Amino acid sequence: MYNVLVCDDEKDIVAALKIYLTAEGYQVYEAFNGKEALEVLSREEIHLVLMDIMMPVMDGITAMVKLRENSNVPVIMLTAKSEDTDKVLGLNIGADDYVTKPFNPVEVQARVKSQLRRYMQLGGGIVSRESELLSVGGIELDDRTKEVTLDGEKVALTPTEYDILKLLMENIGKVYSPSQIYSAVWNDSPFGTENTVAVHIRHLREKLEYNPAEPRYLKSVWGRGYKLEQ
Repeated sequence: MYNVLVCDDEKDIVAALKIYLTAEGYQVYEAFNGKEALEVLSREEIHLVLMDIMMPVMDGITAMVKLRENSNVPVIMLTAKSEDTDKVLGLNIGADDYVTKPFNPVEVQARVKSQLRRYMQLGGGIVSRESELLSVGGIELDDRTKEVTLDGEKVALTPTEYDILKLLMENIGKVYSPSQIYSAVWNDSPFGTENTVAVHIRHLREKLEYNPAEPRYLKSVWGRGYKLEQ
């Protein structure tokens, strides 16, 4: 059973999400501001967080900054349609995905399943596949242990960053558009997702490139997308 934390200051939304997620077999924990969310995270083993942005006491952005200081647990933001700037900011500081209010319960369930699958494969669950080592220059990815190293030093990636890197490392030199990356990694419709992918690509460059402004490995192909080069 996976533990999901739902944090929103609107109690009706928390109650509705609890119903949907409980029906899927998840154990649901509740919080109504960022401070309460961090308190739950400090005492419970949480596998995924659904986090609103605009909340009293402590907003979702501040809570995510503190959360990312010591945890890679996937975070899905709950955002209003008017909060486009906050969506980008949330992704910049480590959120994995977002759902726009009013949300479709089926969409929420699909995104939760997708993030949990990647998180558990990356280190929260047992992986039965044979060891698969991918190597590009100084970057190595071991798909059995779900570890990534750069010149022998371990690099901490979020589940989403890991999946993007693995996709590109398995297809050296192949150019993927943002829509293709989103479809392959998120397993969802790619409409309007260019900024989401761009943010994660930037994070990968910051972690894997000595000079992210002039990347050696993770290259942009103007007007087409991204590729990984030897």
